[in-house]
Amino acid sequence: MSNKLKDERVKAALLATFMSLASIIIILKFTETNVSWKMISQVQGRFLILGLVLHMCSWVFYAVRLKLLTSLAGHKISFRLSLMSTLASNFLAALTPSSAGGEPLRIKILADDGMSYGSATAVAVGERLLDSIFFVASLALFLIFSDFLTGFGLKIGAFFFVLLFLFLAFLWQLVSRPERIAGFMLWLKKKTGNRPIIFSLEREIWLFREAGIQLARETLRRTPVMAALTALIWMCDFLVPSALLVGMGADPKFLLSITSQIILAIIAILPLTPGGSGVAELSMSYLYSMFVPPALLGPLVILWRAATYFSNIVVGAAFAGAYINGMIKK
Repeated sequence: MSNKLKDERVKAALLATFMSLASIIIILKFTETNVSWKMISQVQGRFLILGLVLHMCSWVFYAVRLKLLTSLAGHKISFRLSLMSTLASNFLAALTPSSAGGEPLRIKILADDGMSYGSATAVAVGERLLDSIFFVASLALFLIFSDFLTGFGLKIGAFFFVLLFLFLAFLWQLVSRPERIAGFMLWLKKKTGNRPIIFSLEREIWLFREAGIQLARETLRRTPVMAALTALIWMCDFLVPSALLVGMGADPKFLLSITSQIILAIIAILPLTPGGSGVAELSMSYLYSMFVPPALLGPLVILWRAATYFSNIVVGAAFAGAYINGMIKK
């Protein structure tokens, strides 16, 4: 079992890395490769470190938000466990489309700490909702101030807003129409012959509903704190390219870069490739080609992915491996 899990993780990591590197090679083919490598070697080290530190700060703020959300759902966890959960889930998120692999592991870690699966799932859904609302609001704001790719950005934002609205409508039905859940579970019990697993599933669904209501109520009361934490998480990441551009001796282009990063974050949510590998690099190359010199484009994409993606794989693999190995030994 242990070897099988390790093999699957290695294969997924290799696939994601290959797709990312292949897209980078394609980008370099359309730019001057020799100039690109020369630019990478000349980047000021302190700004490379700044880019990595900014990304690491996003880990910390994410762990703080997770700790607060779990406490609002009625379960207290240590910051250490929250950070471990964040880093370990980052690894699986980097290897799965739409970063969907991170949530199940985070839910499992919270459940192993004594939280019900229903409540842990509500926390994971709450995280996604906070991020989604931030993306929609910030994209609209930055498109207005930057006046950048208005048509393309509006299409991406409108599509994402529709998906968010439909998901919120589903959650509203889950909260406001509990009789529908009860009716469906009754039908499922009859169809499956009252199997114990169905009763367990029903219990977790009700716990999810209760935790979701409590979490929504408490989160609304702490809207400024939640909004600030969510903004800090993503703005730390969104500032990485600007830090790298300064290290290359170029204009950081804050407004244009952050607007592009928001669009990239929304694109990455679409279930296309593991961790957005390939899609992220090519999309960034297209967006940044509008305001970054061609000679800097390849190096910027390479260093950005190294700081924000490959670091998740390297650091997250250690924490995910430690957790999974400990789980198997138990």
